[in-house]
Amino acid sequence: MRPVRAQWIANAVGGTLAADVDTLVLGVDKDSRAIQPGWLYVAFVGERVDGHDYVPQAVEAGASLCLVSEPVDAPHVLVEDVQTALGRLARAYLALLRAEGEITVVGITGSNGKTTTKDLLAQVLPDVVAPVGSFNNEIGMPLTVLRADSTTRHLVLEMGASGLGHIAYLTSIAPLDVAVVLTVGTAHMGEYASPDDVAVAKSEIIAGLRPGGVAILNADDARVTAMVPPSPDPDGPFVAGPAVIRFGVSEADNQAIGLTSDRGRASFSIGGLPRRTLTLVGEHHVTNALAAFSVAVQCGVDPAAAWEGIAAAKPLSAHRMALTERPDGVTIIDDAYNASIESVRAALRALKMVAEGGRTFAVLGEIRELGEASVEIHDKIGTEVVRLRIDRTIIVGAGARPAYIAAVREGSWGDEAAYVDTIAEARTVLEESLRPGDTVLVKASHGSGLWELADQLVGGVA
Repeated sequence: MRPVRAQWIANAVGGTLAADVDTLVLGVDKDSRAIQPGWLYVAFVGERVDGHDYVPQAVEAGASLCLVSEPVDAPHVLVEDVQTALGRLARAYLALLRAEGEITVVGITGSNGKTTTKDLLAQVLPDVVAPVGSFNNEIGMPLTVLRADSTTRHLVLEMGASGLGHIAYLTSIAPLDVAVVLTVGTAHMGEYASPDDVAVAKSEIIAGLRPGGVAILNADDARVTAMVPPSPDPDGPFVAGPAVIRFGVSEADNQAIGLTSDRGRASFSIGGLPRRTLTLVGEHHVTNALAAFSVAVQCGVDPAAAWEGIAAAKPLSAHRMALTERPDGVTIIDDAYNASIESVRAALRALKMVAEGGRTFAVLGEIRELGEASVEIHDKIGTEVVRLRIDRTIIVGAGARPAYIAAVREGSWGDEAAYVDTIAEARTVLEESLRPGDTVLVKASHGSGLWELADQLVGGVA
């Protein structure tokens, strides 16, 4: 963070600065354990934890200022709502960075692939700040903005939406120079009436572009390509819209040519550049790679260098198609950070490709935030594993049980499908069954906790 004074922060958030306090602030965090000397501690009040209780720990760690909604015995700025104040602070801070230098702000949304695309850009853009993990909401995104400083030339932001208006709020904090829309799927369907409503929510990112901004859209997703209106009536008033760059396997500005796969790793060329094979596992990463390439070139990176960097890029965030080959000959694919029906299908296809004829095990937990569509979607997953001829399917947890019922109904008999209530039971089933040459996929929403099983299966093996 570029250093700012406490009074500047108070003015930016519309808060009251404690008397006789105008210290210099060098960074921001909401976790008292992460605070460093000279930082601002943001005291959120959550469902289970009140951040105000941890002000003493933050001060002991070196916090020079606290952002609070109730008075505390420490230098502080008092506001009505800490979350609103954090957004105001990030908005004012980004405006300050823009006024003092050149910074390109990239926003990424989509039902799937945001974090992977962000991780690719973090490895190919110069002087870049990108989110830690999956900081993509009204708290995480402002914190990412506040990590930028005077040396930052590219600020990459994930923008998630679990309802209409969410992305519009995020772009009001960080107006964009480049907006990327990856996919429109069923993630967070519990908050939407239909996929069309999801598309409306995702399209808010395009409305958040600054004048002269660029929209980078997935040509393979009809709901995404429809987000930019057609050219205006030549006889009507002229209305300048954003410039548009399309990417995809189908015809596009940046198109994947000659797509093949080698043990689940996609190989293709772009725009006359040499064919390369992605380090990332899963053909669905073609979308993410093309999007990252489009952004990098738009930001001025040499196309050849951008393509080489993206092809060689590694997964940076945990539990996202992380492949581990254990010493005992068993391969683990850990994709347990998050899930939608689209990402489950993609991961299952990758499992088949990586296994190359060896036995396949799919350990699947609940996809959350589906609302009334939960039973129907898990039912489809159970049908899918049978039709893909996965050798063993282990369904974990009551929320995912409809997938097990569907798999049995579709034709998984005997040991082909199993249901267990707990992660410990799932591990026992695997320990009794696995042998060299087997490949195991672990896939679920983060809240299901199945990522713990993935960690256990990997056991610290890199």
